[in-house]
Amino acid sequence: MNTSSGWDLVVIGSGPAGEAAAMRAAKDGMKVAMIEDQAQVGGSCTHLGTIPSKALRHQVRQVIRHQRNPLLQGVADMPDVGWPQLVNKIRDVIGAQVRVRSGFYFRNRVQVFQGRGRIAGEGRVQVQDHQDREWLLETRYIILATGSRPYHPEDVDFNHPRVYDSDTILDMDHTPRNIIIYGAGVIGCEYASLFTGMGMRVDLVNSREHLLDFLDAEISDALSYHLREQGCTIRHGEEYEAVKADDDGVTLLLKSGKRLRADALLWSNGRSGNSRDLGLETVGLEANGRGQLQVDEAYQTAAPGIYAVGDLIGWPSLASASYDQGRFCAASLCGETPRQVSNVPTGIYTIPGISSVGRTEHELTEAKVPYEVGQAFFKNLARAQITGEKAGMLKLLFHRDTLELLGIHCFGYQATEIVHVGQAIMAQPAPHNTLRYFVETTFNYPTMAEAYRVAAINGMNRLRR
Repeated sequence: MNTSSGWDLVVIGSGPAGEAAAMRAAKDGMKVAMIEDQAQVGGSCTHLGTIPSKALRHQVRQVIRHQRNPLLQGVADMPDVGWPQLVNKIRDVIGAQVRVRSGFYFRNRVQVFQGRGRIAGEGRVQVQDHQDREWLLETRYIILATGSRPYHPEDVDFNHPRVYDSDTILDMDHTPRNIIIYGAGVIGCEYASLFTGMGMRVDLVNSREHLLDFLDAEISDALSYHLREQGCTIRHGEEYEAVKADDDGVTLLLKSGKRLRADALLWSNGRSGNSRDLGLETVGLEANGRGQLQVDEAYQTAAPGIYAVGDLIGWPSLASASYDQGRFCAASLCGETPRQVSNVPTGIYTIPGISSVGRTEHELTEAKVPYEVGQAFFKNLARAQITGEKAGMLKLLFHRDTLELLGIHCFGYQATEIVHVGQAIMAQPAPHNTLRYFVETTFNYPTMAEAYRVAAINGMNRLRR
């Protein structure tokens, strides 16, 4: 085993959290090592999760727009696009991301060790590569950014070729006529949109009574409506009894007595932190039942010198937040005041998309906050009429007396982009966080951002009633 000493920071995991931590520390002059057990950097975000699923969504949206464009009907034949063809198309995007991210490590002189990393005691990390070569890295600090994986219950056979999770679905080599999705969280809803967009019949099984019940109720209802309109059957309040797969398909038995049959099953019921075989026991750490680690306000675990960020610590388990967690963690190691990620916008890449930041109507009502609502329906916006993307709305929640923005909720085309305009205003200190900004500011026309002016005027009009 080769021993390498003098490291300031060793990061395990090159996903968003690990990469951001490594770059921030390197720019402050630290000697940083990155350990990644995959053949290329980027983590599951680049290779299995965020980037592939969002690239697939873009491709499916192009197919849908082609089918709905009256100018192309009868002029251009729609090519036969199946799931394998779509997955092959996104390989270019993944490759481009890997090249960009690899350049970060080269330019910032962060050494990448390809192999499996595990803690080997305080200030020590052992690395074993795929050729069974070993290194022992001695370091001041360790940041664990190993991410998460799909949760697998023991009674479901994930080795069967018709049973998939959100990682292995990218390996599906055929296009099912119908598919069951068990788990209607963010991942389940996103894939339901993809599959219905391709013309598949989808059964979406939800263990709760409403889709994504952390959303504003009006937005959740809109998502349910559009999924059903696209051909998705949503089954609320259901739990599985058993999964039986055979050569011809998969049968999902529910505790309610229902039996669902389809060509394939996508299991998307939760994720677990990648804390297994990390050597946590060597420093007295123990993960919870979901494989996650507890950290303090500086992202430090209970073990001195060992930090954890990203999906490994649970909420909010978003790539965007993981970047900031890694960056803030490394910044605190460089002497800055510890910071926690807050006011994280929700980004859900269904078709249409969803994004929100701030409080919901239910939360404001429970807190007895006197709020009012301003709305802009996309069907009335010139830009939406031009693009044909007329489904959706922007909803602003604001204080009746101070006009302070309290919540922004968007459903529809470019929702994940639109939300940032309002987020910037919400972040301003009083009295600059005000609905008046949107009334008094000139927006380009025609644009989707114009929805803020329309919604603000709508809200101001409600106060005059």
